[in-house]
Amino acid sequence: MRCGRPTGVAGAALCALLLLAGCQAPADSAPDAATSAPGSGFGAVFLGTGECSSFGTTRFTEVPCDGERAAARVVARHDGASGQGPPCPPTTDFVLHIGEQTAPARAVREGYACMRNLQPPHPGDPGEGGGPRTTVGDCVYDVGGGQVRETACDGSGAHRPQYEVVRAVAARAKCPASTALYVQLGGAAPVGCARPV
Repeated sequence: MRCGRPTGVAGAALCALLLLAGCQAPADSAPDAATSAPGSGFGAVFLGTGECSSFGTTRFTEVPCDGERAAARVVARHDGASGQGPPCPPTTDFVLHIGEQTAPARAVREGYACMRNLQPPHPGDPGEGGGPRTTVGDCVYDVGGGQVRETACDGSGAHRPQYEVVRAVAARAKCPASTALYVQLGGAAPVGCARPV
């Protein structure tokens, strides 16, 4: 995520790249690997789109979505590393990184699953202070060095919100005059116009 403050005629200064903040959830909610339970045998792809997982600390298993262990649904599934593939949908709550392996009756391809909790909370929703992507309606705070991180807009997070992303545009020049901070969002409208809160 890039961010910058507007600076008049001299142009806008570039900020440092906030590595991975827009690509994955915090480590405590999205482990680096997920593995299949032996004989789970649901779809042709482990944790394919529309399938559900249980929550775990080091292991996520594929479970029936109507079962009592179901905790989150796959809203998108992509092969390869998350930093090299398509972004997750904006309201993704967390990302599961899945290592390649062989499971009974099927192969588990390396990739990542974009997950949405079946029940609240939904940290990926605008203003909730989490999720792998920053979108319009999200709030951020300055961590120094030209970097920002997302936090809950209602002030319930560990950090007070300083700016709210109010618009996504194709270029900085399209932001309103009241813009106090530019935030890199990615996608077709990669510039977030943020105002103080």
